[in-house]
Amino acid sequence: MSDKPLNGHRVLVLVTNYGVEQDELLVPVRRLREDGADVTIAAVNPDPIQTLVGDRDPGETVEPTTTFETLDPSTHQLLLVPGGTINADQLRLQPKALDTIRAFAASGRPIAAICHGPWALVEADVLNGKTLTSYPSVRTDARNAGAKAWVDEAVVSDSANGYTLVTSRTPKDLDDFLGAVGKALVGS
Repeated sequence: MSDKPLNGHRVLVLVTNYGVEQDELLVPVRRLREDGADVTIAAVNPDPIQTLVGDRDPGETVEPTTTFETLDPSTHQLLLVPGGTINADQLRLQPKALDTIRAFAASGRPIAAICHGPWALVEADVLNGKTLTSYPSVRTDARNAGAKAWVDEAVVSDSANGYTLVTSRTPKDLDDFLGAVGKALVGS
């Protein structure tokens, strides 16, 4: 038996096939897997995921585990939504992704989103009464979607209204973000 802290826990990551911020996808996936979590990366289609660095420069490509169409979100305990301006903007146009976000919130399972990732949560209408953080340009959208407050902090965990929401601002906050994600996952 391994003593990894996240053994037995399943994490679902939602991304589009182009434009996810490299470190906001790869750092959490690698760290969660190192800690023993089973991580599924779901994308729009089975093509490789092209990450970007700074929304501009090509980063690593990543093979998705599954697609939105074949995904069974009920088998996962935590949902992770990375940012990247292009990724987040396109993700909120994907009905299956929005249904998955709503399903996690409705069932009380934790959701973690970083940088522009909360844009998808705005579109899914799951921010009512929540306090969160994000990339600053998402602030007004979050407030207009019913968030109680937007704060400029490295990580915010809010358990109001039936599910835990973990949010962070940028890749610079990844250590704090992943610490809070691990706590939310173990507590789920």
